[in-house]
Parts: sequence; structure tokens; C-alpha cells
Amino acid sequence: MSYVGPDSDPPRPRRSPRRRTLIVVLAALVPGALLGWLAFGTPGGSDDGGPGRVTGAASGSGGPASASGDPDGKPGASASQSPTASAPGGAGSLAGKVVVIDPGHNPANFEHTAEINRKVDIGTNKKECDTTGTATNSGYSEAAFTLDVAHRLRTLLERQGATVKLTQDADRPFGPCVDERARIGNSARADAVVSVHADGAATGQRGFHVILPGPVHAGGADTRPIVGPSRELGELIAHDFAESTGTSPSNYVGDGTGLVTREDLGGLNLSTVPKVFIECGNMRDSKDAALLTSGAWRQKAAQGISEGIVSFLRG
Repeated sequence: MSYVGPDSDPPRPRRSPRRRTLIVVLAALVPGALLGWLAFGTPGGSDDGGPGRVTGAASGSGGPASASGDPDGKPGASASQSPTASAPGGAGSLAGKVVVIDPGHNPANFEHTAEINRKVDIGTNKKECDTTGTATNSGYSEAAFTLDVAHRLRTLLERQGATVKLTQDADRPFGPCVDERARIGNSARADAVVSVHADGAATGQRGFHVILPGPVHAGGADTRPIVGPSRELGELIAHDFAESTGTSPSNYVGDGTGLVTREDLGGLNLSTVPKVFIECGNMRDSKDAALLTSGAWRQKAAQGISEGIVSFLRG
């Protein structure tokens, strides 16, 4: 395209008065009509909360999850980075639902051996109030691991609108005892309870497993009403945990299913609400320990448990 300078521009014809009047009228009418169309055509323009109205848009984007107890000092990935961290049904989709997270053991249990060795009634018999839990060969304790995963899990579930309670948050000198842990979930009338653990098996024994309550009816224990829903909860968590973490079900219990039924755990025997335990891996195996001590992997573990719980609560 050639360029013609200003000296070469042809003279412009003069506009008639009638044409100038028409231009002025149109200039006044067109913006008003355009504004009216915008006001009419914008979806959700009123405060009636109807279709197209956006509410609670920021609820799925909180800050990073807790990384407490991470031995390498690296904060875990923010739950908001996960494509499944926000509720597909919108903010508050789990409003009214109560979840109790039970971080296994207590970081200070080892300082209170007399108290945690006291026997409590679990329905079928009596067992120790609690134990110290296990640890990796490098000294990273199960109690630190379970509390860190519980914090991450709480963050994810609260973003979904659920009410979340912990049985302990390193805010007491020891315990609680296994019978009290069950009562906390019962008193909260929890829709789901998950007890977070890591195993202390032999080297070479790897993988996760979810422990389900067996049918117990003895003393103060009656798990019969919760056996069915607890199995459903456990199956969903096992599936989503494997998907999220990329780890396999246990190679030493559960026959490759990742599911184990037990009738000797007070936390399950005394529960009156759906409850499961999850052993996230074996702290005594070096390969599993490398995962359990990774903040990024613990975030994936929390995500998998959270997705299983959410699926269960949505029915």
C-alpha cells in the first residue's frame, strides 16, 4: 500500500447543515441504546441469585496447606493448585457435613509412658490407652507425619464447606486414649471419621492399606450399624489414595486389595459413626519412608483421602 503525504490529500467536500444535524442526533442515540442493551443482556445482573449469578467465587483458592513436620523444610504444594481442590458443585457443597480427622498417636506420648500404657475398655477386651507410634530410620515420627497430613486434609475439606474437627492437635500432653478418640467422633455426630496412620512393618513390605471395622457386638461395642457405610468410605478412600499418590496397595496385608478388616481396634469398635483407619505406607521401609518424609507427597496423600471422603459424603 502506497503512502500519500498531507500535501497530496484531495480537498474534502463540505457537509450540509441537514447532514450535520443527523450526525448529532445519532451520536446522542447510539450510546444510550448500547447501554440499555448491555443492562438487559448481562446474565445475573440482579441480586436474585438466579442462573448466571456468581457467588462465593473465591472460596476455592485459599493459601498453601500446612507443611508442619516436613523434615526437608519445604512447604507442601498448595491444595488450590490441584484441579480437584474446589468443589465441582460450587462453594459450600459440603455445608452441614461434619468430618473428624484422628491423627494417630501424639508427638508427646513418649514423655507419658505410664499414662498411655493404662488399659481402657474397647468392648471386646482391654488395650493400652495409646502408643508412641513408629518412626522412620532417620527419626521422623509417625505422630509428626499423621498431624501434618491431618492439617493438610483439614484445609482441603474446609474449602469444600465441611466442618472439620481433629481429635488432637498436639494441644494436650498425651493421647487421647483410643476410647476417647471414638467418643469424639460419636459426640460430633460425624458423617465420616478417618484415623491417619503410617505402619511399622518389616523392610520390603510396602504400600498403603485401609482398615475397616468388623462386625463387633460385645460389651460397649456394636459396630453392626456402621460396617456397611464404613466399607463404602474405605473403598472410596483406597481408590482415590492410589490415584492421587501413585502408590500401590499393601504387598503384605489385604491380598492386594488395600482393604483389611479388624475387630481389635478400640477406635473402630467403639465408633457409632462411619469410620476407617488408613496406614499410608511403611515407615520402616526406605522406599516408603522417602515418600512419607516428602511434603509434596504428603499433600498428594491428603488430597487422595479428601477425595474419598468427599465422594462418600456426596453419596
